[in-house]
Amino acid sequence: MKFAIIALAAATFAAGAASASDKVTDLDFLKANRCNGLAATLTGVVDAGSLDSFIKAERGARAPYVMERAAEEFAKAKKEARGEDRKDRLTAELTGGCQAYLGSASNMAKQ
Repeated sequence: MKFAIIALAAATFAAGAASASDKVTDLDFLKANRCNGLAATLTGVVDAGSLDSFIKAERGARAPYVMERAAEEFAKAKKEARGEDRKDRLTAELTGGCQAYLGSASNMAKQ
C-alpha cells in the first residue's frame, strides 16, 4: 500500500514538472529580446520577423519589470551590434544560441 502511494506521488510530481517545462522562462524571454536587437541591427543574418513573432507570442502575462528589462536588453543589443569590432562574435551568437528562438514557443520549450 505504501509503495502504491509513493508511486502515485512520484507520477504526479513528474506530470507537474513536464507541464511546467512547456513554459518559456523569463530568462529565455530576455535572451530572445537580445537576439531580436542583434537581428534588427545585423540585417541579413537571421530573420528578425521570426524573433518578433516569438516575442509577441510570449509577452502575454509577463510582469512589468520583465517587459522593462526586455526593452533594455533589446536596446543594449542594438547598441552593441553597431560596433564593427564585435560583428563576428555577435553574428556567431545569432547563428548559434539565438536559433532556439526562431521557432514557435512550444518548440523552444522542448529544447
